[in-house]
Amino acid sequence: MLELAILGFLAEGPLPGHELRRKVSQLIGYTRPVSDGSLYPAINRLARAGLLDRQADPRAGAARFVLSLTEAGHADMLERLRTPADHEITDFTRFFTLLAFLSELPDVSEQHAVLRRRLAFLETPASFFYDGGKPLRAEEVDDPYRRGVLLTARAVSRTERAWLREVLGEEPFEDDPASPDEVGRPVEPTEPTARTTTGDPA
Repeated sequence: MLELAILGFLAEGPLPGHELRRKVSQLIGYTRPVSDGSLYPAINRLARAGLLDRQADPRAGAARFVLSLTEAGHADMLERLRTPADHEITDFTRFFTLLAFLSELPDVSEQHAVLRRRLAFLETPASFFYDGGKPLRAEEVDDPYRRGVLLTARAVSRTERAWLREVLGEEPFEDDPASPDEVGRPVEPTEPTARTTTGDPA
């Protein structure tokens, strides 16, 4: 997630390190704080892999650098967008980072393929709470706070699915899964699998 954010913002143009940190923090820092201890090691990994270039910026001082995407870095970013791992589709924050740069894919059909994977995930009934193997709906939960979890997840899922269908040019279902009997797909993370490009799962 962090590496994709770095590559994505640099695809928009060269940036000094402090400006890149600001942009990355604004995108993902609300859930996972972006510290120098995580950002700059990620930048170093990408630089060692030949995915970005780092040039001194004498106008900003001896310790300041301007970062830019290499041709290999641009190709790597496109591949990350084109073939995201399953956990990058199912995890809410990871998917939104992916979505922030999806327009970089030049082929709309490839963009839509990613969106259809997300829609398929959201339309699979699930819950945060179960009775045996049966997912519980909000209306079946007595605890008011657990009911709040399910109602919130339902509302978020319903809104996102409506937007996805609109973008994909699909008509809303007459018998929409986002009905009062719907459970609502939780937007919880799954276990990440490491990417092989730089060895960073993020």
